This record gives sequence, C-alpha cells and structure tokens, in this order.
Amino acid sequence: MSQQYGQMLGVPRPFVKWAGGKRQLLTVLHENLPASFGAYYEPFLGGGALLFHMLEERPGQKCGISDLNSDLVLAYTTIRDRIDDLIRSLKSHEKRYHASPKSYYYHVRDGRPRSGIEKTSRLLFLNRTCFNGLYRVNSRGQFNVPLGRYTNPNIVSEENLRAVSGVLRAGQVSIKCRDFEAVLSDAKRGDLVYFDPPYQPVSDTASFTSYTSRNFTTGDLARLAELCCRLDSKGCKVLLSNSDSPEVAGMFSGRRWKTRRIRANRSINSNSKKRTGHHELLIRNY
Repeated sequence: MSQQYGQMLGVPRPFVKWAGGKRQLLTVLHENLPASFGAYYEPFLGGGALLFHMLEERPGQKCGISDLNSDLVLAYTTIRDRIDDLIRSLKSHEKRYHASPKSYYYHVRDGRPRSGIEKTSRLLFLNRTCFNGLYRVNSRGQFNVPLGRYTNPNIVSEENLRAVSGVLRAGQVSIKCRDFEAVLSDAKRGDLVYFDPPYQPVSDTASFTSYTSRNFTTGDLARLAELCCRLDSKGCKVLLSNSDSPEVAGMFSGRRWKTRRIRANRSINSNSKKRTGHHELLIRNY
C-alpha cells in the first residue's frame, strides 16, 4: 500500500468488535514480532487488528488468514469483493434502525438472510448495535446477544470499510474458512504464524469461548500446543496469545518457548469494573 493510497482511504482498522481483540496490544505485539520472516499466517482471525497493522507496516506482505467462523470469513471476502453493495445494505439497516431501534434490532437478530451481502450486513449491524459489541452464538449457531444501550451507533462506518476493502484487494491476502491445524500444510521455514485462539478460562465464571457453535475446549488447546511444536520443528516462527492460566503455561513450558506476561484490558466484560487489571501470556519460539 503506497503512502498516497493510505492518505486517500485512511488506515484500515478492525471492522468488528471481537472478544479478545488486539488493538490495545498492538504496540507490545509489534515489539515481539521477529525482525524478519516470510509469509504471515493468522488462523484465528477475529477482528484482524494485527493483520491490518502488518499490512500498514509491510506493504505487499503475503498473508494467509483464516477462521472457523464462516460468517466472519464471509464478511472479509464480502468487504473485499462487494463493498458498494454492502454499504448500501448497511445504510438501509441504519435508516430502519433509527425509525424503531428495539423492534428492528430483534427483527434482524431473528432473521436468516440467504445472500452473502445480507449475511455480512446483518453481522456488522448486530455487532454495532448489540450489548457491548459482543459476538456470541448458542449451541445451534444462533446469535443471541440482546440490544445494546446506544443513542447513535456508527452502523455504516463507510470510510473504514472502504479502507479495509482497499487493503485486502491491494495486498497478497488469502482468506479461508478452516480449522486452525490446516496452517501446517501452508507454512514453510521462516514464515510467521500468529495464534490468537479463544482464551482458556482463568476462573469458573470466565468460560466464554462461544465464537462458533462449537466451543474451543481443553482438547483443542492440546491440539494447538502440538501444532505449535510441529511448526517449530519445520523452522516456522510461532507467536501465541492466550490467557494467563496454568493450563496454557503448562503446555508451553518447554525450553523452545519464551513466555512474557503482559497487562491487558477486557473491553467487552459486562461489568466495567472487571475490564481492567488482567494479564495474558505472549509466547514465542524465537
């Protein structure tokens, strides 16, 4: 992305508010990136804060991004390929929402759109108007968050959506919907793989992992730890974010792993007093 392009569209930033989003930690993440690497892979994409930072700092960077949440992956491809249609749909949501916020919100939440444009428009609309911007689905894959308390939510965010569309079209970015283990077949020696999975709970009351209808279990964490070891054996550079929990620390206690404990806030906690004072782990093999 050229400097002129960045000035014209603005710097892209995450277009969804996602639990565990990394915008607040970009400085420390940047400090912990390797000095050099080949392709960049991010198998738990979420809001993509580090991806957009990467594309801003390293124009032309080859990236392979993926997530198991098919609605989220569809949103990325729709923003890349059909931005004008998406913005028109969001403006329609905005107009109808302001006419009757509560009834329209639940009408959209209960809807099941079929087209890619409408599915993405619905996801973004709900993300901007639901309680605390929390993305959560139940065991049947249904979005179940109540209406938020907003007076004038920014539903369209056209400038940023166009900036995201531009950077995804201009860059060498591959977008896929798949399980995180699939990255093993793509990543090569010298490539960087960043994992930001649903975090392991640090208490019995902090067990939110429902970004998809299938929870991220302790077994999945074990699969992830094994995958990291296999990537390390291939000569890949591995960076991992996760909660400061005994399970995570135990699975990455070997000599190949360097662990750093960092401070992080939880912007989506329903109790504002519990959003600060948290720590998480940053783990790498380089």
